[in-house]
Amino acid sequence: MKFRQIAATVLISAATAFASVFVYSKFQPRQAGPYQNGSDNIPVNYTSYMPGTENRNITPPTDFSQAAKLAVPGVVHIKTKINPRQVSNNLQRRRSVLEDLFGDDFFGDEFQGGGGGRKYYVPGQMASGSGVLISDDGYIVTNNHVVDDADEITVTLNDYKTYKAKVIGTDPNTDLAVIKVDAKNLPYLLYGNSDDVEIGQWVLAIGYPLNLETTVTAGIVSAKARSIGINKQAKRNAIESFIQTDAAVNQGNSGGALINTAGELIGINSAIASPTGAYAGYSYAIPVNLVKKVVNDIMKYGNVQRAYLGIRYQDPNSIPEEKWKDYGVRRDVNGVVVTDVVASGAAADAGIQKGDVITGINGINTPSIPQMTEQIARYKPGDKISISYLRNDKARTANAVLKNIDGNTNIVKATVIDALGADLVTLEKGDAAKIGIRGGIYVDNISSGILKKQTNMKPSFIIMKAGDQAVTSVEQLRSILEKQKKVQLEGVYPELNGVYYYNIDLTNGTDF
Repeated sequence: MKFRQIAATVLISAATAFASVFVYSKFQPRQAGPYQNGSDNIPVNYTSYMPGTENRNITPPTDFSQAAKLAVPGVVHIKTKINPRQVSNNLQRRRSVLEDLFGDDFFGDEFQGGGGGRKYYVPGQMASGSGVLISDDGYIVTNNHVVDDADEITVTLNDYKTYKAKVIGTDPNTDLAVIKVDAKNLPYLLYGNSDDVEIGQWVLAIGYPLNLETTVTAGIVSAKARSIGINKQAKRNAIESFIQTDAAVNQGNSGGALINTAGELIGINSAIASPTGAYAGYSYAIPVNLVKKVVNDIMKYGNVQRAYLGIRYQDPNSIPEEKWKDYGVRRDVNGVVVTDVVASGAAADAGIQKGDVITGINGINTPSIPQMTEQIARYKPGDKISISYLRNDKARTANAVLKNIDGNTNIVKATVIDALGADLVTLEKGDAAKIGIRGGIYVDNISSGILKKQTNMKPSFIIMKAGDQAVTSVEQLRSILEKQKKVQLEGVYPELNGVYYYNIDLTNGTDF
């Protein structure tokens, strides 16, 4: 009897428990787990991993060791030295009648424009960067700003061998330079294809940041065709269409390699976005397809053969709404709006008109200015391209033959003008009349070269005389400088009073 009572009690308890659980599960609301988005109050640091819930189609993380092993030997450390140099006072006014009468002692240096033509010294500098070997006989591509104005360049390989290097050519417009060391059988990187680069793919940055030994960092491509306004040395003709990544890049990485997981070169690291000067999330590389063109031109011609389409252009988003009626296209179009056409340019010959919207070059979409300028920069004068564009919202195609800055298809040879290291433009007669002169040469974008090294000339200077000869065109100045190696340039600043003089000496390394 006792056993039966115990058994009955157990069965009743079990039944009661089962019934309670059943009823509770039926009527009590289900609570969201920490891995679900069932409540706005879940802490943001909840990243629980639940086995069996992963997406099995996601590619697992890649091992980068093989790519690094292939590429690291081809990336070099570049150290540069700029020697102290003597520069003459370059803001010197024409002597007045009073100065001739009373002499310098009466008026002092300040009246003469600060220094009276006396010499002063610019201190020396040392810097560090990176470079990429592109051939087994010592050709190296790097950034122009790494070797800009350097008097001495030293290259150290990954195996610690050190060489002196010389500059073969530079291009401030793309911030690229080619240098060379005298060596054979060197390891070098193979070119990849930057057109195949996709947003989200893994990439590696290799270089010598902060004067450290070879450093490899990994990240993904976060954007393409970025323009960040970093190319300050060549504002007028700057070409920026960067690959943006989140691979850690710091000072000293400039000129180093951006590679894909196959170890191929897809870009040259050039800049970082940072409020502090150190890596803060984004870095930028020049796409290798543009690098190849610039490097090939420098090695073949000694300078870059820049092709021009012959248009002025604007981003559709920057055009005020009231002006859109003049263009005859939708405001939300993806492309580059032509705001003016140079009469003798390639675009005019092809029938391109003001208001057309360029949407592609040679079948490659160009929805933004950086993408269009990069595509044009890959070609040289005389190359034929197809232009896709919209006119009155209708798609059209035109064929064009690109031209050089002089409006023809000839190869542009490096001249003494290039050695000056600035953009020189023949002043239009109307512009000259506005400032009360007969003509001259407008100086802009002084980057690297004779004018920067030997003078303190500022942009907007107008050259009116070279030696004792008046000049009103760039061709006239070129002819004079090819005959005379030591010349005094005379001219004016539109915003300043007086006449200014600059002495230049082209006998140092400028054999033309």
